[in-house]
Amino acid sequence: MAKGRYTAGTFAVEIAATVAAICFIFPVYLLVTIALKERSTWSRNPMSPPFNPYFGNFKQAWHEAYLGDALISSIVVVTLSLVILVTVGAFAAYFLARCKPRLGYTLYVFFLLAMVLPFQLGLLPLYQMMRDLGLLGTPFSLVIFYCGYQLPFTVFLYTGYIRALPRAYDEAAKIDGATDMQTFLHVIFPMIRPVTGTVIILNCVFVWNDFMTPLLYLQGSRWATVPVAVAAFVDQEITDWGIVFAALVIGIAPVMALFAVLQRHMMEGFAGGLKA
Repeated sequence: MAKGRYTAGTFAVEIAATVAAICFIFPVYLLVTIALKERSTWSRNPMSPPFNPYFGNFKQAWHEAYLGDALISSIVVVTLSLVILVTVGAFAAYFLARCKPRLGYTLYVFFLLAMVLPFQLGLLPLYQMMRDLGLLGTPFSLVIFYCGYQLPFTVFLYTGYIRALPRAYDEAAKIDGATDMQTFLHVIFPMIRPVTGTVIILNCVFVWNDFMTPLLYLQGSRWATVPVAVAAFVDQEITDWGIVFAALVIGIAPVMALFAVLQRHMMEGFAGGLKA
């Protein structure tokens, strides 16, 4: 078979990919379409394109669901969590990838075991610990939880990528007089930028979309995150889907924007980790 020849198998793969893309895009299209229509319009024909976009749903959802406060709360939690996860995860992964093989492998296995254990096992003890520390109702309780829960996964991604980097880079830096810290900060960390994009996107999506933990730790406080605020608003406005969908669009827009910016780094990070 000639290399690059267009075959029936290639055509079948393209058809399957097109169908899969439509299955993923259609719910998003329907979400945005109904959000941009008045109630009298989407009730007659919900799937038609919004030729005359109506932005009143977004304004009403923004004020009635208190999405401004919820966005600030989610941004604070996500930002603090990502800073800690990237910093601690990258340092820990560099140590695991460059220390003695037996020690590095043993510690790496412990991180993998932490990924297997379901977080529900520690949900009640963690809640009691946050209560005893006086952190319930504050975003710091969520930051501590997310950092502890997502750190093994972050270390897993970083370690695989760093192991794929030749040790010659470290040796060259040390010949020039660089310390281990300088080697990591000025040589290794800039080279693991793709996997850092992967870490940021995956952790951001998990933290941003999590519903149960904020509902448990922030109950009754003013720090409600976007999923909690949207869920409470849906219960109130279940009959007006235009406003509900507008609130959902506002809730997912920041994550979609971040993914659009970092998607290339995400693919490169996965490729580098798989090569390792």
